[in-house]
Amino acid sequence: MLKENFEEVEERIAAACKRSGRAREEVTLIAVSKTKPAEMIRDIYDLGHRDFGENKVQELTAKYGILPGDIRWHLIGHLQTNKVKYIVDKACLIHSVDSLKLAQTISREAGKHGCCVPVLIEVNVAGEESKFGVSPVETEELIRQIAGLPGISVRGLMTIAPNVSNAEENRPVFRKLRELSVDIGGKNINNVTMSVLSMGMTGDYEVAIEEGATMVRVGTGIFGQRSYSIQN
Repeated sequence: MLKENFEEVEERIAAACKRSGRAREEVTLIAVSKTKPAEMIRDIYDLGHRDFGENKVQELTAKYGILPGDIRWHLIGHLQTNKVKYIVDKACLIHSVDSLKLAQTISREAGKHGCCVPVLIEVNVAGEESKFGVSPVETEELIRQIAGLPGISVRGLMTIAPNVSNAEENRPVFRKLRELSVDIGGKNINNVTMSVLSMGMTGDYEVAIEEGATMVRVGTGIFGQRSYSIQN
């Protein structure tokens, strides 16, 4: 079943790319494996996939230690400053930076580990009170503040769109993030590239791709419904 699910998602991504005149290589599929056991991740890994996303630091670090070393782990959930030290040398990309304080902590820990950490700025495009993220109007200023920090590199933007029944409802959200990315990219800020747009999940990733997503985060569509019986 996992193989069939994965292949269907791949087919839908390819079709969305074709509709929008894009190459399939322009979009990275992140298989969101939160709450899923290592065996399921290995099943997808054995199909040739390497990009996996986790919400919680503890879960990512546990899986990091027992799964193949060539997996590219994405930290896509909210990151607390006291957990940064466990993740800076393990995540290939942190998608959820939404404050200067968090960026400063990442910078300090990167210095201790002798690495440079690629990050995305999480933008709360829809202004939902239940979601983390900086507002669109505050995004450029935050990026300018972060850009001067050592050991951290801003690679683009991320958003979590509202949970809607019709994916088309989120098209304006994705379009706004894309426009914000283009605007900030045109400012030529040092240490900042707007090469990544992480947006779109199981229910709306095809629309996100049509609006310019370069990374989509698909969990349920691949692994099935999540189990929250796993304690983290």
